[in-house]
Amino acid sequence: MPLYRAKPAMLFVTLLIASLCSVISLWPTTTSASDPYILLVYSILAGKAVYRLSAIHAACIGLVLTAGAIAPGLLGYSGLPWLFLALYSVILAMALTLFRTIWSRYEESAVRNETLLSEYRNMKRRLITDEQHARQEERAQVGRDIHDSVGHKLTALLMQLEMHRMQADGETAEVLKGLKALAKESLEESRNAVKSMKQQETSGLPAIIGLLRRLESESFMRVTLTARHGALTVPLNNIHSIAVYRAVQEAMTNAMKHGSTREVHIIFEAPGGGIFRFEVSNPYHRKRDTYREGYGLKAMRERMEEAGGELQISQYDNQFIVRGTLFMSKIIEEGVR
Repeated sequence: MPLYRAKPAMLFVTLLIASLCSVISLWPTTTSASDPYILLVYSILAGKAVYRLSAIHAACIGLVLTAGAIAPGLLGYSGLPWLFLALYSVILAMALTLFRTIWSRYEESAVRNETLLSEYRNMKRRLITDEQHARQEERAQVGRDIHDSVGHKLTALLMQLEMHRMQADGETAEVLKGLKALAKESLEESRNAVKSMKQQETSGLPAIIGLLRRLESESFMRVTLTARHGALTVPLNNIHSIAVYRAVQEAMTNAMKHGSTREVHIIFEAPGGGIFRFEVSNPYHRKRDTYREGYGLKAMRERMEEAGGELQISQYDNQFIVRGTLFMSKIIEEGVR
């Protein structure tokens, strides 16, 4: 029966055969006494039918079991009184009908709650995205104001200081020269501040999590993310961050194009010793000989090797796995040398 849960017709046939076999095997003999435990077996089968089958199919199973319980008494075999069996059948049918009604309402409520939860998550993601965009626009506006007002005024001040320095002599020229250097340094600092405001706020693993959030919010993928051994707090440099980001992005793109479902499992782990690992797996119900490593996977492997790591791609009968390992201490040692 568990094998046929997704096939209602086969499940109905299985329960019907089980009911008929139970009626035949539990058919009383002329000398046997009444056995009330037969009702327990029939009740379990009826409850299973109500729980798993549609109302019409469950009613058919119930009629078979009711007939199997009443028929021996009507045919002269020893057993429970048919009036008692009829009353028991009516009460059991009412109880199971009530159970089915409550269970249907529970399932509908669960579906509504899941829909509301999904909408809440989407709204929360959109709120976070809108907040980030507003913050970036505000930072860009502040940067433009600094560039347009402070930057231009400092530039004008530099020109005036240079003009007065050229006209002055002696100690006054040295003072003006020092003031010019101070104004130039202030101008450079303001330019650096403007550049930092224009840069992205997130990089590395936070950027990857932002990518996953966008894909989930757009209902493209269902992502299961697992972080082990403090992977989210590992200080990845720019080279490592770009390599991991591009590898995960390419793996998820392949999962969207070639995967059997829209589900992806991602694992980040940092076991220590300057090692960072990630794994992206998705269902892949195809033959092994259909897999060919294309340009995207080759570029991903080259990028990982340039970052001081390695990439492994494994294909099974029902799963496609991309594993990457970064040896961060390797690049550090090469840099020291």
